Amino acid sequence: MSDRWRAVVAALLNPELRAVLAEVSQADLTDNRRERALARLADIGLVSQRADGAWVFDEAFVRSILNENPPVRRTGVDRFLDKDGRIDRYPVQHGDRRELLAWVAGRAFSSGEVLSEAEVNERLEPFAPRGDVAVLRRYLVDHELLERTVSGSEYALASGV
Repeated sequence: MSDRWRAVVAALLNPELRAVLAEVSQADLTDNRRERALARLADIGLVSQRADGAWVFDEAFVRSILNENPPVRRTGVDRFLDKDGRIDRYPVQHGDRRELLAWVAGRAFSSGEVLSEAEVNERLEPFAPRGDVAVLRRYLVDHELLERTVSGSEYALASGV
């Protein structure tokens, strides 16, 4: 889900941006329509009426909206996974990439298994970005997390992984 709404709500906290928004959205309202609009804005919580009857923007209410659900800061390998647990991008930093690949290897393979390339591809498919298992398999081999057998036709989890 996009966080664009946060930028819109934050813009409402800036008096200059609110003023320009009011300028560009000028509407010729009847008194009745203006009163209904003010009532709706009050129901929402964007404006409130002071004791002297003047309407004011409720900045505290808007700030509370921004603080309701602060964005969750993802950590570890989760930073590189989409909502389905598939890699959405490979980390640039070597340590992060190795951590992500070790995570994949630990979930896709078990110690002592010897698998054909087709079996490896099948195990890697749920993790591979855009289904590109060849790149993921190559990265696992390059980072010495997956080993090719002497014949080159089979793979096994590297010892110590």
